[in-house]
Amino acid sequence: MGQVRWLCVSFVSILLASLAFPFSPAGRTAYDQPERETGHVVIASQSLPPLIAEYHGVIANSAKPAENPPPGDSGGIREQVPEKYAARYQHWKQEFLATETGRRQWESYQNNPNFTLTVVITRDNPEGGNTGNYEWNEDGKLVAATITLGCRLDEGVPNPVYFPVMNSLLPAETTHNIGGETLAATKIAHEFGHVNRTAKGDPVLYQLQVQLMPQYNRIFLSNGRDARDPRLIELARRMGATPVEIWEDREYWGETNAMLYLRDRFADDGFRCLLFSRIKRSLDLYARGYEERFLDIAQSTPSGRRCGW
Repeated sequence: MGQVRWLCVSFVSILLASLAFPFSPAGRTAYDQPERETGHVVIASQSLPPLIAEYHGVIANSAKPAENPPPGDSGGIREQVPEKYAARYQHWKQEFLATETGRRQWESYQNNPNFTLTVVITRDNPEGGNTGNYEWNEDGKLVAATITLGCRLDEGVPNPVYFPVMNSLLPAETTHNIGGETLAATKIAHEFGHVNRTAKGDPVLYQLQVQLMPQYNRIFLSNGRDARDPRLIELARRMGATPVEIWEDREYWGETNAMLYLRDRFADDGFRCLLFSRIKRSLDLYARGYEERFLDIAQSTPSGRRCGW
């Protein structure tokens, strides 16, 4: 039994290491892409682990200094939805707003005259979403962000490594069918989680991480993948963590917000606990160090049932 357990732990460790910087089928690394510049902050696809890029797209969590707002700008939520996607988007939105978590967060941005949240529906990255175009004012307060959602958001379940909550909605014979609208709303909750967390964070550190992560990964890929390289150690010190650790932390905060949505969405304790047990199983495999932030939500169910956590 001990040998089996050791083999399982070793396999997971090797898997996570390979997921961090895998090679693409074309022979180039997933980070070997051109940089883009937004404002004074360089946004590069090298900073994004491939399994996260599968869901968020190549560019995500971009940042830039605040621009002068257009005349008459009074904050709130702006929805940029092509007419052909309007009906499905309204269904997803209403599903999100059917929960206390969804209503509270939507209203907090809708009624904030000092913050502009733009929600865009696009055919690019059709089953995923991403959040970026963060803007801060001179006082370091987040004043704008953009959530971009794919036009087929109600399809496609992300991987369990970085998205344990969304992955819990994967269809299975042992559960009743979960509609695509619920999946889409859970993805919306995940993106709102990114905005919520960024608004609470240090803007200087955030923008520094965006600048330095591509440098770290370029060195890592050119030095034989030696994380003990003094240059990498210094970059990690300045960023507060390695790029993979930074992205893990960001994604799991997004997932905690998705879990809040699911907690409110399903009143049946049995089914909610089934989903939460799936989440815990993924966390045990891939994110044991982040379990505490999910545990707090698991223990905050309306009935007080802890669902085995």
